[in-house]
Amino acid sequence: MKTQNLAIIFIALLFGSCAKVESGQLTGVLERPDWNPINPYGMQYVPSGTLHIGPSDQDVNHALVQRAKQVSIQGFFMDDTEITNNEYRQFVHWVRDSIAHVQLGHTVDYPGGVTGVDWEQELGWEAGGELDGMFYQGEEQFGGERNLDIRQLVFDYQWYDWKKAAQDFSWSSDFNRNSKEKHNRAEYIKKDATRIYPDTLVWIRDFSYSYNEPMTRNYFWHPAFDDYPVVGVAWKQANAFCFWRTQYWNGMEEVNTEDFRLPTEHEWEYAARGGHDMAPYPWGGYYVRNAKGCLLANFKPGRGDYPADGGLYTVKANGYFPNDYGLFNMSGNVAEWTSSAYYENAYAFIHDLQPDIRFDAEEDDPTAWKRKVIRGGSWKDIMYFMQTGTRHWEFQDTTKSYIGFRCALTFLGRSLNDFN
Repeated sequence: MKTQNLAIIFIALLFGSCAKVESGQLTGVLERPDWNPINPYGMQYVPSGTLHIGPSDQDVNHALVQRAKQVSIQGFFMDDTEITNNEYRQFVHWVRDSIAHVQLGHTVDYPGGVTGVDWEQELGWEAGGELDGMFYQGEEQFGGERNLDIRQLVFDYQWYDWKKAAQDFSWSSDFNRNSKEKHNRAEYIKKDATRIYPDTLVWIRDFSYSYNEPMTRNYFWHPAFDDYPVVGVAWKQANAFCFWRTQYWNGMEEVNTEDFRLPTEHEWEYAARGGHDMAPYPWGGYYVRNAKGCLLANFKPGRGDYPADGGLYTVKANGYFPNDYGLFNMSGNVAEWTSSAYYENAYAFIHDLQPDIRFDAEEDDPTAWKRKVIRGGSWKDIMYFMQTGTRHWEFQDTTKSYIGFRCALTFLGRSLNDFN
């Protein structure tokens, strides 16, 4: 009798389930969204491939920080130019407006108990209004001008420590319902708050006994420099921008993609070579001038003839010709932050598949732990730093007039050609 009851229950479940699946076949979950990769505006596709990292010329310093090694890189998108002043200004304005909305109580409750900004409300920036507190007041005003208090522009961003989670989580304990040894997911959700306005004083601080005040006053906000690369941005500010860009993108697209992020140093090097393995420069050749004698990048030629290449400081982000991946100024103009932590002997132990070394240094960690790889050289650097294989570093909490960044986005799939 008991066996018959079980059989009846089984049959009922079987036919009940058949009502949900039309064919009774293993079809996977139906009504999944279609996925056709979208090439984000202003980005170029860099296909998967193999890269021989190491010195593209003689190791003149004999530092052995660029030992030869073959690595494989997954396809990704990369910004065709460095992030410009006007692009970064979009981020600054978004943070400014979101803070203003919150101060005025312009919020709305979303499903799941999440409170967000009500962007439908209008903001009044006129003098004497409710937002006067966001501007310098009293003795901090200069010449009677009404200037935004940039110290208030603080942005909270997050990232997930996947490597730490992979080390800590155990399939036998964390995913065992009877186990009492479970990790809290919140342990791996990292948060930080950073001021996001560029440090415009770098133009004065970087060069002693040099008159660069006009660049401090004008470079970030003046329309003349809208299409020039943003500088004075620390490593954390660049990461905050990437997080904001991801959230902004996901709010507009129906199917989420990977996160915008800084490229790893080897993604950067692979993209810089433009498909030419071991090419010392993005344009492929061994020289920094073309057949007509014209300089091919914005750097410090000779003994310091800064304007010889057409730019005394930076030039437009799309200046000069792009490499064969369609990427501009991978050498010169401004050096670029990467996500990679800098270790002199990194090439001795990195993996040959998607090599990546990251370290989230805390505020009280030793200074040497805060080194991040920068690549590409800048408008004030000599020819050696223009080479695609040259490694260099800067402290993550440092701002410079010659360091900017560009974003990367991992491609989901084998190749973009699979969708054509």
